[in-house]
Amino acid sequence: MNHALLALLNPRQIKVEIWREDELARRRGLSSELDEMWSYVARKTNPRWLWHAIDHHTGKVLAYVFGRRKDAVFLKLKALLEPFGITQYYTDGWGTYDRHVEAEKHTVGKENTQKIESKHINLRTRIKRLVRRPICFSKTEQMHDRVIGLFINRYEFGRLL
Repeated sequence: MNHALLALLNPRQIKVEIWREDELARRRGLSSELDEMWSYVARKTNPRWLWHAIDHHTGKVLAYVFGRRKDAVFLKLKALLEPFGITQYYTDGWGTYDRHVEAEKHTVGKENTQKIESKHINLRTRIKRLVRRPICFSKTEQMHDRVIGLFINRYEFGRLL
């Protein structure tokens, strides 16, 4: 920069904005991977799904909900994601996503959901209730959701709830 120009600048005329990382990401728009993960409560005829969304670039969990594999449960997750201003969603092509995510914001394909699929492997490895052939299972939906929710809150958000 020209030294003569610097001499003319008055510090009171300079405006500096410092944004937190989450504010900056919100301003430029996030891309997110969405997926659902199967488990069950008490018996396999009583399925329970963990629906969650992660930041496509960092792999950080943005939000999660529990419920059936129904549109209403996905809409709860989508409502939690609204404040993030997500500009692109990557999914595996489950029909719910086609019905409730705008086509111009939706990309289907396994090549863009690798981070969330990897997150599934980590969860299944660390939480016995999520293993496909478990020796441990929850007897109530409340206990199922709390055990998995506590794990996610501790290891993904760094919070003890």
